[in-house]
Amino acid sequence: MTLTAGSVPATRSGTTHDLITALGGEPEGQTSPSVYETGRLVALAPWLDGHDRRVAWLLDRQRPDGGWGGAGGYALVPTLSAVEALLTVLHRDGPAAAPAAAAHRGLAYLTGALRAGAPPDLPATDLIVPALLTAVDRHLDGPAGPPPGLAEWAGRPRLPLPAGLDPARLTRVRGLLATGRPVPEKLAHALEVAGELAYRAPGVRPSASGAVGASPAATAAWLGGPEPGPALDYLNAVARPGPVPCASPITVFERAWVLGILVRAGVQVGAPEPVLTELRAAVGPAGAATAPGLPADADTTAVTLYALARLGRAPGVAPLAGFDTGRHFCTWPGEDGASLTTNAHVLDALGEQPSAPGVTGARRRVTEWLLDRQEPDGRWEDRWHASPYYATYGVLLALADHAPDGAARTAVERGWPGCWTRSARTAPGDGGTAPPRRPRTRCSPWPMRAGPATPGSRRRWRGGAVDCPSWTDATVNRHYGTTRTSTARRGSCAPRCWRPPAVPGRPGTGPHLP
Repeated sequence: MTLTAGSVPATRSGTTHDLITALGGEPEGQTSPSVYETGRLVALAPWLDGHDRRVAWLLDRQRPDGGWGGAGGYALVPTLSAVEALLTVLHRDGPAAAPAAAAHRGLAYLTGALRAGAPPDLPATDLIVPALLTAVDRHLDGPAGPPPGLAEWAGRPRLPLPAGLDPARLTRVRGLLATGRPVPEKLAHALEVAGELAYRAPGVRPSASGAVGASPAATAAWLGGPEPGPALDYLNAVARPGPVPCASPITVFERAWVLGILVRAGVQVGAPEPVLTELRAAVGPAGAATAPGLPADADTTAVTLYALARLGRAPGVAPLAGFDTGRHFCTWPGEDGASLTTNAHVLDALGEQPSAPGVTGARRRVTEWLLDRQEPDGRWEDRWHASPYYATYGVLLALADHAPDGAARTAVERGWPGCWTRSARTAPGDGGTAPPRRPRTRCSPWPMRAGPATPGSRRRWRGGAVDCPSWTDATVNRHYGTTRTSTARRGSCAPRCWRPPAVPGRPGTGPHLP
C-alpha cells in the first residue's frame, strides 16, 4: 500500500523548474515575513535600514479585531510583539495617530486573548510571552506613563500571564546569560527575550554568517547598534525588503523539504550537483540543523536523509540515533512533549533504508506510537502546526509507505483524505482547524497521489488545484512564517482525484537504533 505518486515526466518549465533553480540561486531560502520577528526589529533596531517600512507593514497587517497573526491562540505572540513595538515607537518618536490607534486596538484585543486559556505549545512561547508582557507593562506603568495617545491605559490592571505559563524559566535563562557561560544553541534563537543581557552576551557566538540563532531579532538584540561587522551585514541583507522572516538562512531545511516533496510526488528531480553535495555535507554524526546557529533536530535530519536516499545519496540512518527515546523520536534531546510529524518523517527516513541495523524494530515502534495517536475521526494533530491537515498528510504518507507488515492499513483507510478533507472542508472552524488560505509563496506539488497521472490531473498538478486544501505549515520556526518548503505541498491533485489503494522514554545516545 502506498500513497506516493508514480513517476511524472520531468519538465523544464513552470513552477517545478523555477523551484529547483532557486535552491541553488537563493541558498538562504525563502520565508514569508513574520509579524513577531518584524515587531522585534522595530523595537530593537530603529537604526536599521527599512525601519519605516517595517512599521508601515505592521500597521497594514493588523486584523479588524485588533490582533495580528493566526486564529485563536496563534495570535497571542504576534500581537504582543506588534503592540510592544508600536508602544516603543510612540515612546521613542512621539505622538503618531496611526501607531497609537493600532496599539490601542491591540491592547484591547490582548485583554481578552490573555484570559482565553493556555497558548499553543510552540517553541519559546514560555519565554517570549512573559518577556513581552513585562515590556508592555513597563510602557504603560513606567514613570513617564503611557505613550502619547494612550492615556486611558494609565492605572489599569496589569495584563495577566496566560494559564499554563510560568515566568520562572525566563528568569533562569536570564540568570544563565548573566553568568557569561555558554548558552544552548536552541536558546540563542530567542535571545531577544533576555533584554539588556542579550547585548554582546559572552556565552553566545554568532554563526559565520553573522546571525545569532538564525534569527534577525536575536541578532539585533545581541548587536545592540549599527556596529560594522558580520552581524550588521546579516541584518542589512535580511531586512532589505523591510519586514523580516522568523529564520534565515534556512538552506538545509528548504532544500531537504523541497526535494523530498518533489520526488515523493513522482517528479524526476534534476537537482544541481552542488545542492546535493552540500545537502549531504550538512548531515553530521549528530544529525542536520535547519540553519547554522541552531541545534541539529530529528525533523530536519529525517527529511534530509529521506530526500538523499530517494535521490541515490543514502548516508545511512545513524544520525537519528541520538533522538531515539526507545518509544518514539524526540525533535531534540530534552524536548518538552513530542511531535507526530517529526516521527512521521523519521519513519520515512527509516523506511528508505530498511536493511540498516536496528531499523526494523524502530519502524515498528514508531508505527505503533503514531497509530496510538490517531483521532477518532481519522486525523492526526501535531504540536508544531496550527492545522491538522499537515500532520494528517505527513502521517498518512509515512504509514502507507513505510509501516511494516501492513500494520497501518486500517488507520490509513480511516484517515485517507478523500473522506476526511471533504468533511473538514465543509465544517466551520478557527484556530487553524479550517483549511488554510492559498499560500502566497513559491509552491511545488502536494505529493499525495495514487495511480497514473491523467492529462487532466497533470494539468491540475502543474497549475496547483485551487479546490483542495493547502497542506501548509503556518507555524514553522517560532509560529509565525510560512516557507517556500511549507507551501511546497500545494495541489498535486484535489481530494476528489484521489483513489484508495487497490489493495486493501528518555532521549539518550541511541541504544535502540545503532
